[in-house]
Amino acid sequence: MVKVDLSGAQSFFEGAGPDYNAAAQAHRTLSEKTGPGNDFIGWPELPETIKEGELKRLVSVAQKIRSRSKYLVVIGIGGSYLGARGAIELLKPAPGPDDTKVIFVGNGLSPDALNRAIQEIGDDDFDINVISKSGTTLEPAIAFRVFRALCKEKYGNQAKKHIIATTDAARGVLKSLADAEGWETFVVPDDVGGRFSVLSAVGLLPMAVAGIDIKKVINSAIEEFKALDVRSPENPAWQYAAARQHLYGLGKKTEILGCYEPSFRFMAEWWKQLYGESEGKNGIGIFPASVEFTADLHSMGQFIQDGTRDLMETIVRFDKFSSDFTIPFEMGDADGLNYLAGKDLGEVCTIASDAVKAAHISGGVPNIEIHVPAINEEGFASLVCFFEMACGLSAYMSGVNPFNQPGVEAYKKNMFHMLGKPGA
Repeated sequence: MVKVDLSGAQSFFEGAGPDYNAAAQAHRTLSEKTGPGNDFIGWPELPETIKEGELKRLVSVAQKIRSRSKYLVVIGIGGSYLGARGAIELLKPAPGPDDTKVIFVGNGLSPDALNRAIQEIGDDDFDINVISKSGTTLEPAIAFRVFRALCKEKYGNQAKKHIIATTDAARGVLKSLADAEGWETFVVPDDVGGRFSVLSAVGLLPMAVAGIDIKKVINSAIEEFKALDVRSPENPAWQYAAARQHLYGLGKKTEILGCYEPSFRFMAEWWKQLYGESEGKNGIGIFPASVEFTADLHSMGQFIQDGTRDLMETIVRFDKFSSDFTIPFEMGDADGLNYLAGKDLGEVCTIASDAVKAAHISGGVPNIEIHVPAINEEGFASLVCFFEMACGLSAYMSGVNPFNQPGVEAYKKNMFHMLGKPGA
């Protein structure tokens, strides 16, 4: 289970500190589904629903894809791809020569990026997993049109066997297309918004194709959500939500999420969407940013240490690395590093992170640590459940609807008008 360490923020708390009464009220609102957005609170029950429903078929379809294709092209944007990409880059950062490689398209409008994906696939076999509730979001819709044509060109009448649509259960352009063409389909649940959907078929199918054990992920998620339902200040989701809201009230308006594992990068991107889209409303909200340590200590480190003091820092620390690496001894010690010879690189990384924490606290940046036991399926599932639960609590504590995104539509109206879309 995830654990939260607030010792690095304690000296910044004023008054009674984090408001756990407000956290308790937010938890009641969430669990009883009495707050705004209550039609989209199906995600805490999602792992059990998946286990009883689509899990076996997800595993079966993933095995078929792995047996016949070198690539799976995942087409989606926002919550339709960030969670899966975060999981794959964290748990399977280097696919083996016989693994199916998962590539992500439809998350932008760059012709160069689209052409690079097409060139990478070349003449190799591929499957498509298009993910969209409606099928009308511009970026993935364009990419799907392109790859659907490539699929038909390569496989002819058999193309329909290579396309899997993850979409609405009953309506929408993509659902209609899937029914008409006879594609395999999985469901985006009606009561789960995109940014909370990683533990549905949205995230699980690409993860399984990449070789992640999604049965372990789901079983761990079931246990983690049960643990996070404890109504107590000992609940780590309460601790994180209440601490960040208290610090926001003290003027800490930007939260920097950091990690000392480079493969965490897209987990941070998923976290930014989760919190940014859930909390940034009504002229308020904590701005979510991310850094990659130790690399960004040599760039962003200066600003964090000495810049504007409206920052709070949250560090994800995996308590166990997946591998060891012993620093070698060198005759002559020309580089002066023999004082580290024989030490494990993970030990050096841990000491460096402790040193950074102390420096940033002394520089006026409160530090919250989130401890995850290991980089594996169980650790990933725990982290997802923890962040989702804490996000719902934190947003309700701030007085906004965690599950809508009204501001997302503003640019679309302008864009469709400028592009000349009929009726725009």
